[in-house]
Amino acid sequence: MSVTQALLGPLLTSGAPKPLITHYDDATGARIELSRATTANWAAKTANWLVDELDLEPGAPVLVALPAHWQTVGVLLGSWWCGAHITDDPRGAEVAFVPASDLDSGKGAHTVAAVGLDALGAPVRGLPDGIADYVSDIRVHGDDFSPISPVGGGDPALLDRSVDDVINEARRRAETLHIGPDDRVLSTLEWSLPGGVVDGFLAVLAAQASLVHCTNLDPQQLGRRRSDERITVELAP
Repeated sequence: MSVTQALLGPLLTSGAPKPLITHYDDATGARIELSRATTANWAAKTANWLVDELDLEPGAPVLVALPAHWQTVGVLLGSWWCGAHITDDPRGAEVAFVPASDLDSGKGAHTVAAVGLDALGAPVRGLPDGIADYVSDIRVHGDDFSPISPVGGGDPALLDRSVDDVINEARRRAETLHIGPDDRVLSTLEWSLPGGVVDGFLAVLAAQASLVHCTNLDPQQLGRRRSDERITVELAP
């Protein structure tokens, strides 16, 4: 069972629809909210693209050099769903997911996918030849994903951690951070590998909670953010 199946799967069968991630960028004023179902659709489209277009198999190295963002959620969960091994080195990676503003960070990968990180998911225009536009390419793929090749618990998932290691660590961190299924978690953590993405993202999934992630947080908005989003747990650097 993949990281995505273990941590996202229970959220899709646990009753009434709830938001999974609410992403704020105070530099632009953007606020985007993704439900659990919508998140699963983005992840499925990503996984289908990786398998159908790139023939990705479990254990294949994939670079995810992206900041904490709602689009990064789809990239990570989709990659793990089909068994990708998330690495921090583009050299030899089957695909490198990189910001459209920093395409050079993907040099050395077989395929470079530019992620625009647009608040509304707009495509990236004017990319050089040979660079995939993540949003445009995945849109034509299905909203459901059925793995062709099974993902084993011992398969590599995140740097030197196996699938089972990542799942168990996310669950342990959820307990340590006192996150439960009814919590709304306000976070400003960067999703650095491996600890930042575990604490700032996967632990919230493991707890079946909701994440409110703030990028470029304006301190003057903090009190309002806590109130408007009914925050119960806060994660900060």
